Amino acid sequence: MYDYLVVGAGLYGSIFAHEAMQKGYKVLVIEKRSHVAGNIYTEKVEGINFHKYGAHIFHTNNEEVWKYLKQFCNFNRFTNSPIANYKGELYSMPFNMYTFNKMWGVVTPEEAMAKIDEQRQEIKGIPQNLEEQAISLVGRDIYEKLVKGYTEKQWGRACRDLPAFIIKRLPVRFTFDNNYFNALYQGIPIGGYTKMIENILNGIEVKCNEDYLEKRNYWNNLAKKIVYTGPIDAFYEYKLGTLEYRSVRFENEILDKINFQGNAAVNYTDKETPWTRIIEHKWFEFGKDENGNIIPKTIISREYSSEWIPGDEPYYPVNDEKNEKLYEQYKKLVNHEDKVIFGGRLGEYKYYDMDTTVASVLEMCKKELI
Repeated sequence: MYDYLVVGAGLYGSIFAHEAMQKGYKVLVIEKRSHVAGNIYTEKVEGINFHKYGAHIFHTNNEEVWKYLKQFCNFNRFTNSPIANYKGELYSMPFNMYTFNKMWGVVTPEEAMAKIDEQRQEIKGIPQNLEEQAISLVGRDIYEKLVKGYTEKQWGRACRDLPAFIIKRLPVRFTFDNNYFNALYQGIPIGGYTKMIENILNGIEVKCNEDYLEKRNYWNNLAKKIVYTGPIDAFYEYKLGTLEYRSVRFENEILDKINFQGNAAVNYTDKETPWTRIIEHKWFEFGKDENGNIIPKTIISREYSSEWIPGDEPYYPVNDEKNEKLYEQYKKLVNHEDKVIFGGRLGEYKYYDMDTTVASVLEMCKKELI
């Protein structure tokens, strides 16, 4: 009999399993996929650490979280500085003085502020949706070229139908700082995320290609408690309804050239281009292998956002009012569970970044693992 059965070998499940083992508990981890690491999984292809489920750049202001993960890996100095391509025009992201100079020809922060303030006046009162929120932050010009098309492709909805809070994730700066994240600590694990997760899971029994929900009774009988990191509505067999998720689809291509776009991420912000962005994976590690050699080939991923349907991989929740209300109903069921802990982006139906996932599981460990 195991003390804990952990369902899912992603970041949340792996850290919980590690902490439980450290406290002397007997733990089994099962994973539906053929590999550990969940959506942060990386695999070596042509000497490149390929982010199979999309780009992941670790960033945090939480020193405890940063120090915790550094037990299991060293981070490189990668800084996320994406480029926006609007019909062949290239703009610096996040919105900063390079962006404003390209957009309007302004050269000082005062000029940029004046231009944006002029355009912000279009919105009166509290923004009621994402379109109004974006215009209130950066004005009509930047909204139309750099926000609208990209966001509508990403979410599969008109900006007028999306909640205002989503756009608050986009930083706006009146400096020439093009570091996307405003974080003290940032980087990518040297050797890839999979290696980091394997280090976290070192010494723990892990079984891949095992679907908990298909043999629920069998698995439940093996452990005193379950830590479940899958979709909460699937756990309850969708009996209250289906929560909505966003899913992502990739077209990957290996190219026999050293450099395709010169940057890890280029967002395509017009609505006509079907993909949301192109990732060139080698630039997460500066185009070199772990021995410092230049990698002769490159891998690109065209990323498409799509509506999730049962059977697709759910990437992140759609935290609008309708889905939040349904989640609250599921949460009432959770309150009656004494054997199951729900965790992670899908188990808690929260838009977690990696660092908040780590903080969440460490907090749970403090409460649970006595």
